[in-house]
Amino acid sequence: MDVILGLTTKDAVIVATSMAAVRGVSILKADDDKTRVVAPHTLVAYTGEAGDTVQFAEYVQANIQLHGMRNETELSPPAITSFVRSELAKSLRSRKPYQVNILIGGYDTATEKPYLCWVDYLASRAQVPYAAHGYAAYYTLSLLDRWHKKDISLEEGMKIMEMCVAELRTRLPIDFKGVQIKVIDRDGVRTV
Repeated sequence: MDVILGLTTKDAVIVATSMAAVRGVSILKADDDKTRVVAPHTLVAYTGEAGDTVQFAEYVQANIQLHGMRNETELSPPAITSFVRSELAKSLRSRKPYQVNILIGGYDTATEKPYLCWVDYLASRAQVPYAAHGYAAYYTLSLLDRWHKKDISLEEGMKIMEMCVAELRTRLPIDFKGVQIKVIDRDGVRTV
């Protein structure tokens, strides 16, 4: 019952995640952060089974940081996506696969372009201009199809995100306790 949305603008990526930690019909926490900053210009947003999501996100974060310390370099968002997809594919072939859906948003400093990638629990991956996981996909993808353009500004992207959140508040039958919005651009990751 998590909400994860992402969209690219001309020079940034906007990622929104629901703040409710839900189990069944019970809300366990109203200020949950479903994201991890894995590199200075890359953010991972996740949804899925409660234990799997946190464990996998911390595993990815630790391995990306270890790579950075060993090689004294920052991995690009596409390289991080390849690592995440590879680890999900390995776990899929094990006895205990991770049940995690992920959005990876980042700003590629080499190409100076925003990057958003959709990865599901079957290790399918697609670089996309906008994406949604969870129940949000049923209600917001039509809005994103209609309003997202290739070179929109950050302000226009925030307006589209506000339209998506308003649609979710109106039509989604659960209380997701609002969203936490983060922007990834050439300056790094920041909360809006």
